[in-house]
Amino acid sequence: MKLLALKIDVDTYRGTREGVPRLVELLQRLGADATFLFSLGPDHTGRAIKRVFRPGFMKKVSRTSVVEHYGIQTLLYGTLLPGPDIGRRCADILRSVAAGGFEVGIHTWDHIKWQDYVAGESAAWTRGQIDLAVARFTEVFGLPAKTHGAAGWQMNPEAYRHQQRMALTYASDTRGTHPFWPVVKGEPVRCVQLPTTLPTLDELIGVGNLTPDNVHEHLLKLTAAEPEFGHVYTLHAELEGMKLLPVFERLLQGWLDQGYKLVSTLELFNALDTSTLPYHSVEMGELEGRSGTLALQGPRFPG
Repeated sequence: MKLLALKIDVDTYRGTREGVPRLVELLQRLGADATFLFSLGPDHTGRAIKRVFRPGFMKKVSRTSVVEHYGIQTLLYGTLLPGPDIGRRCADILRSVAAGGFEVGIHTWDHIKWQDYVAGESAAWTRGQIDLAVARFTEVFGLPAKTHGAAGWQMNPEAYRHQQRMALTYASDTRGTHPFWPVVKGEPVRCVQLPTTLPTLDELIGVGNLTPDNVHEHLLKLTAAEPEFGHVYTLHAELEGMKLLPVFERLLQGWLDQGYKLVSTLELFNALDTSTLPYHSVEMGELEGRSGTLALQGPRFPG
C-alpha cells in the first residue's frame, strides 16, 4: 500500500488555537490521519527577529509574508508582549486532538529557543529543554510521549542520545529520503528516524513560478512515482491550518487520487521492518528554500 505520512508541526499559540482545529476538521472530513507535534511551553515567536542576520532569511521572508501568516500579535510574543504558555492555556485543544484519534507527540518546549540555539548548546541545556517538554506532555496527556520532531529540524548529538534514553518509538527530526537508524559522530543511536522527504510549502511558494494556486501541482509531481518506504510531508498549523488551508486540501485530494493512504508517522513506522533499515550518519547542512543549516540524512554508515 502506498503510504504518505502527515507530520503537523504546531509552533505557536495562535497556530494551536486556530490552525489545529481547522486541520482536525479537514482531516476527519477526508478520512486522513496525521501526527500532531506540539510546542508545549511559552510562545516566544517575537524573539525570532534576530534571524534577520542569518544568511538567506530575508530572502525567504520576502517570498512568504510572515506577518500575513503569523499575525502582528504573535510576532510580539516574547518581546513587547509576554509569551503565552501554550501547553497550559491550550491543554483542552491538545487533548481533543488525541481524543479524535490522532497521534500526538513533542515538537519542543520553547520553539524559538530550540530552533535558534540547540545546535551550539551543551548536553545539560539540551536535556533540560527536552525534559521540560516531556513533563508538560505527561501533564497534559497523562502518559509519556513516544515521538519527537525537532523544531526547525535543529538537533545536536545529545538530543539524539536523549531520545534513546527516553525509549521513544521513533523520531522525525531530519530531512532525507527514507527511514534509517541514525549514527551521530560515529555512535549508533537506537531510535529510528523517519525524515521529512518532501519540501514544505514555505520552501516552494515564491520560487520560480510557484504560487499558492499551483504549488500543489509541483508537489504532486514529486509523489507521482511510488517510493519504497512511503513519504513524510511536514506541514505547519500556522500555514496549512490557516491561510493555506485550501492549498492543503487540494494536496490531500491529489494524494488520495494518486492512491496514497494518508497516515500518521506511527502507522508508517509500524509498516517498516526496522531490522533491515540501514544506518546513516546525521549531519548539519543547507537545504534549498531554508536559511541556515538543519539536520540532514547523511551517507550510509559505514560508507
